[in-house]
Amino acid sequence: MPGIVDVEHLTDLDKWTMEAVQKRIEVKLTRRKVSEGCNEIMAWIVSLEEEDTMLKGVAEDKNPFKEIKGGCVIC
Repeated sequence: MPGIVDVEHLTDLDKWTMEAVQKRIEVKLTRRKVSEGCNEIMAWIVSLEEEDTMLKGVAEDKNPFKEIKGGCVIC
């Protein structure tokens, strides 16, 4: 079947076939508990904590938005 289908113009048999195909795909998926997934994501976030500039901040020499010292005044 094509990627985008106008369901309104399909027969009932075509709709049921599409639904059956989708159900066959979903049955093969492995499922996990949400708590297991959350624990895995939290562990991943904590493992990257050292590299996170939002927590650690940006070093002065690598900050592209730091204020330029000195400068020029135009009168």
